[in-house]
Amino acid sequence: MESVGLNAYLFVGAVLFVCGIVCMAIKRNGIGVLMGVELVLNGANLNFVAFAHYTPLGLDGQVIALFVIVLAAAEAAVALAIALNFYNNHLTIDVDRGNELQG
Repeated sequence: MESVGLNAYLFVGAVLFVCGIVCMAIKRNGIGVLMGVELVLNGANLNFVAFAHYTPLGLDGQVIALFVIVLAAAEAAVALAIALNFYNNHLTIDVDRGNELQG
């Protein structure tokens, strides 16, 4: 039985990363953009963990991935609060309306 190699993990991580970039670029909805950011972070996490497993780094990649997960959770909480506040003021979360923000 063959095991999955490093190249397979890197390929899946790159696909997740590119899907996130495309999602951030084409979505006009704030929630869609946040989903793209999460895909980018998950692609990077997969690469960190794969390199930690297949190279002699030890747990360094997994520790970095844990910090990225904590960062993603904090980013999601703050971004959703901003999106709710934006919706209360403009009755939409279309990111193109963000040029009306002042302050």
